[in-house]
Amino acid sequence: MIKDGSKVAIDYTLTVDGQVVDSSKGRGPLEYESGAGQIIIGLEKALLGMKPGDKTTVEVEAKEAYGEVNKDAKRKVPKTSIQNAENLKVGDVVGASNGDQHFRAIISKIDEKEVELDFNHPLAGKKLTFEVAIVSVK
Repeated sequence: MIKDGSKVAIDYTLTVDGQVVDSSKGRGPLEYESGAGQIIIGLEKALLGMKPGDKTTVEVEAKEAYGEVNKDAKRKVPKTSIQNAENLKVGDVVGASNGDQHFRAIISKIDEKEVELDFNHPLAGKKLTFEVAIVSVK
């Protein structure tokens, strides 16, 4: 039975807005330690008490997944500060760095002079639906 400290392996499929966005199919089970913060908190809490062979569907609201959209996590930068800016389009993901810290951002707007970068997680503000099968619990 899954409890804090358990080593757990699950097979899962994640859907958002009816679209599959991630799955363990073809990669093998996802392994994590329960209570260690290695998976999103809403899923972790929902799996407590389950045992190998159990299957479930879990809906996780944004606040217990990747959080709500933070409007302050958007920054406008000069187009000239981004390599190959002329080839980018809204929705593209770019890497950015600030000294030793590296970030990923989604391009949310582009105009003649500026590019707006959204540093929110791509799934921020979204309800996640997981189809989960418990493979093992140790």
